[in-house]
Amino acid sequence: MATPLWQTIYNNAVLLPESPKAIVHFLGGAFIAAAPQVTYRRLLEGLGDRGFAVIATPFINTFDHTTLADEVGRSYRLAYERLLALGLISPELPIFGVGHSMGSKLHLLMGCAQTSDRRGNVLLAFNNYSARRSIPLLGQLAPALDVTVEFSPSPARTLRLIRDRYSVANNLLVKFRNDEIDQTRDLIGALRDRFPETSEWLRLSGNHLTPVGQSLPQQTGLAWLDGVSQLASRELGRDLEVVTTAIADWCDRQLTAPATVV
Repeated sequence: MATPLWQTIYNNAVLLPESPKAIVHFLGGAFIAAAPQVTYRRLLEGLGDRGFAVIATPFINTFDHTTLADEVGRSYRLAYERLLALGLISPELPIFGVGHSMGSKLHLLMGCAQTSDRRGNVLLAFNNYSARRSIPLLGQLAPALDVTVEFSPSPARTLRLIRDRYSVANNLLVKFRNDEIDQTRDLIGALRDRFPETSEWLRLSGNHLTPVGQSLPQQTGLAWLDGVSQLASRELGRDLEVVTTAIADWCDRQLTAPATVV
């Protein structure tokens, strides 16, 4: 079955398979989230092939993550309501959030700001570093300019909000084995303080950019480099397929389980 074509609705990239069983609201990582239908195409179309409608909201990262989460939520809601008005989706479809890196933090902040309508969230390669750690040049410039710059909310405040206010009970966290900037262990501690029975995590093969799944050039003209490229691409493809299957299988299990009331 051919993958449906992408369409743009209120700046959201939308993928609608025939008779979707659920909706995935996708948010990508900082600096690669501006065109998720391009940077995450293989992952999102893989979910579409498994029967999930996809609404991917692009964003440009800022220091004010609280406001950014509000803006992303409003953008998504416009697209969702337009799809409802056009009769392209049913209001009965369950909704899952799927986020990568910075996108995971935004899903968490949205879940802290209000009671959520999500059946669950899948949080890939969660990252919650300070502004100085995330932007190395900032660590050099801030002292010289005698300014203090930090994300809002700060990393510590983000974890406190999750413990106190987060409203999505069912969560799957994915940590990749070769990801040196992942902070899933901190997040699973906060989530299990909030929802000790319904927060799961997986450790999968790959690195921080595995959900992006971009391949290396296949034809360079150098036999040895082409061979390395093909081998690396097959490895990337296997890792991405495992991630896609893990997300789809977990969401399928939530669809058959009783909804958790917060």
